[in-house]
Amino acid sequence: MPVMKMAGIVVGLPDMPQLNKPLIEFDILNQYFHTHGTPFVVAEGESILPADKQANQYTIVILQGCASLIRKHNEVLLGFAQAPCVIGLAAGVITNQIDYQLTTEMQCSGYYLPAAQALELLEKYTLWREAFYWMTWQHRILEMRDNQLVGSNSYNQIRASLLIMAKWDESLRLRVGVMNYIQRRTRISRSVIAEVLAALRQGEYIRMHKGKLLSINRLPLDY
Repeated sequence: MPVMKMAGIVVGLPDMPQLNKPLIEFDILNQYFHTHGTPFVVAEGESILPADKQANQYTIVILQGCASLIRKHNEVLLGFAQAPCVIGLAAGVITNQIDYQLTTEMQCSGYYLPAAQALELLEKYTLWREAFYWMTWQHRILEMRDNQLVGSNSYNQIRASLLIMAKWDESLRLRVGVMNYIQRRTRISRSVIAEVLAALRQGEYIRMHKGKLLSINRLPLDY
């Protein structure tokens, strides 16, 4: 579909809502968790947890780097966990029947501890306020993801994914292929994604090089 058939109001990056990561609360949680954790340093492209451990049974703290969070049974990419980050903070409260895979997008370091132990530490040191702030932030991130993907057409899902990529650190953007990221996140066919990306590049709405996103000028609301 040619670019001139794109319609609607053209908007830039400011239409994406801002969600500030609760870093003060993270620092407090980390202060009490880190002495109880098993440290890790994992190279790019590897699983953070050893093969004999399931992510839904652990609380994982990433101090440096970035990892992709993938739902195992259908390999859907839920998002990237960029340091500093806590994953599985509530895993000790209700057993999660869905297992996830955490794979590094670059070298990562941090630590993990059993989710039940993390829950004990929250209770012992009265860290419920910090846990609530962190989990509320995570809930808003997932809420935003659902708003972007559920019930949206293919173009709107691709558009939302591009806007997310534009907010990443440059070092991450230059590592992650646009086509691969959007396909893993949305499950839209590669042919449809390729058609939309080609039209956006032709219209100079986005700039790409060797499959990586360089910049976004502006994106139409409709295709």
